[in-house]
Amino acid sequence: MVHDDRRTAGFKERTRLADARETLLAAVTPHERTERVELVDADGRALAEPAVAPTDVPGYDRAAMDGYAVRASDTYGASSRSPAVLRVTDDSNGDSDDSDGSDRTVTPGTAIRVHTGSDVPDGANAVVKVEDTERVGDELEVFRALAEGKNVGERGEDVREGETLFDAGHELRPSDLGLLRSVGVEDVAVYERPRVSVIPTGEELVESDPDPGEVIETNGLTVSRLVERWGGEATYRDIVVDDADRLREAIQSDLDHDVVVTTGGSSVGERDLVPDVVAELGEVLVHGVALKPGHPVALGVVEDTPVVMLPGYPVACIVNAFQFLRPVLKHVGRLTDHPVPTVEATLTRKIPSSPGTRTFARVRLDYEGGDDSRNDDDAATSDTPTAEPTRTSGSGILSSVARSDGWVVVPEELEGYDEGETVTVEGWEWSA
Repeated sequence: MVHDDRRTAGFKERTRLADARETLLAAVTPHERTERVELVDADGRALAEPAVAPTDVPGYDRAAMDGYAVRASDTYGASSRSPAVLRVTDDSNGDSDDSDGSDRTVTPGTAIRVHTGSDVPDGANAVVKVEDTERVGDELEVFRALAEGKNVGERGEDVREGETLFDAGHELRPSDLGLLRSVGVEDVAVYERPRVSVIPTGEELVESDPDPGEVIETNGLTVSRLVERWGGEATYRDIVVDDADRLREAIQSDLDHDVVVTTGGSSVGERDLVPDVVAELGEVLVHGVALKPGHPVALGVVEDTPVVMLPGYPVACIVNAFQFLRPVLKHVGRLTDHPVPTVEATLTRKIPSSPGTRTFARVRLDYEGGDDSRNDDDAATSDTPTAEPTRTSGSGILSSVARSDGWVVVPEELEGYDEGETVTVEGWEWSA
């Protein structure tokens, strides 16, 4: 429970961010639910079992060049001055629509026209490139000697039957889906997407047309869309007012989800009831983290379901969603927690920070010295953009996030970064 002295004194101690995240992840277990989905729906999904090739790719010896299928021994000694002369017995290129039904078999002293990707006729063991030949009627002059296997892709050159293409747990990418389709796989067994309940809380929240003292609810919308972007399935609930019974009912009704996340009501004020309710139903693991903005975050577990209690200020909510909700969602859903994409930039102004606190400073990137022409192909872009801090404080200024390109993370041991320093900018909108 949150005691009265804490309500009046605030947070006297705050857990380091890395320790808080480790505590949360150690308290939850990845789910075991699986399903089969068609390849078109499998992008970004984690395989629940190894993917094994049921056949060779290619399933036949194929021509790697446009030209003529030949017996390599028939070209030995061929040169530009003394070409080998062969007889062309089939001009169909291997296409059934063009074939006259003749036997597509290369015999000694003959050649058959082929194109890139077509099957190599029986009897042939090499393909001479069309530019190394000259055709005169049915006779073919070959100006280059070939070794056996030259310009021929062997059966199974790409994939062998029985080969394990991807291990269980692999997160499928578009190129992976193409490879699976190429070996004849139609669907795959994957882990179900983690299900996340998003519960916005607050007496002051409304859906639209706010009166004085009221605020349009945005945190639940933002967080639910982030959940979907990160590979989860979000259940976006209606607003719950600051009432312990209603909060308790809302959390209990969604414990069948893999994660429950609340927005608002996580601090130590009189109306910040969510940590109390979670402590009553289960356990609060962490309350108060040494990060800025958003130190009033709380993390708990109720009946083995992690509960992430995000602050109500929009920027603090987003920062903490990235630091806690994203990793726990990835963990329970058996998804890869890829590093957030970054770019190096030069600071235009100093970023201050308090030692012992990890600060997330919002910045806007400029690749053109003030003229944002990053998408202009004719513009000469610099190797290193500048990073202009838009905010280091003001966790309620939502526009400062929407108008920024990312944030600079100041670690706990530093007092900030000086103007002109090269810093790493993390891009929240780029991550998945």
